Amino acid sequence: MTSNIVARRYARALFTLGKRTSLQELENNAAALESIRTAVAASPDLAQVFRSPIFSVGDKTAIIKALAKKLKFGGTILNFCLLLAEKKRLSSIEGIAEEYNGLLDAEKGVMRGQLLTAVTLDEEHKKALVAKLEKQAKRTLLLNFGVSPEILGGVVLKVGDQVMDASLRAQLSILKDTIKRGE
Repeated sequence: MTSNIVARRYARALFTLGKRTSLQELENNAAALESIRTAVAASPDLAQVFRSPIFSVGDKTAIIKALAKKLKFGGTILNFCLLLAEKKRLSSIEGIAEEYNGLLDAEKGVMRGQLLTAVTLDEEHKKALVAKLEKQAKRTLLLNFGVSPEILGGVVLKVGDQVMDASLRAQLSILKDTIKRGE
């Protein structure tokens, strides 16, 4: 079983459990998972402990309890992490957090993505562009803006698995292919 499948299954289980309570519980769980993911990313030693079969379940449980105290989470997330330790799945915590955030975004009707432009946009243009895209998608969009001079002009929008390439570079490439084929 690949780690993506494991992460997806555990994230769905935790999400289903939180959904029985409230949206606030779902958001609290997401915040706790994100704080754990940040701690693991910031500490290679902690990541190594979570991955290593050398450390016993008892050792990992003690570390999780100390982490819970430090990061101030408990209840469902603490029990969830203890279950992950018991099932030897702590190494999947980062993937679980990512999958969980995706489920929460879908529940709230939010889509996350990245918008690349050839030049830096000012805040007014960013807001106008997001508003127009939200109107077309009929969903709330949270976009990270980036600059990529290689696209020459236009935009490249990446949302989930989908990429909309409305860049000048892509248009020139299409034109070049059309000319080569003699159409």
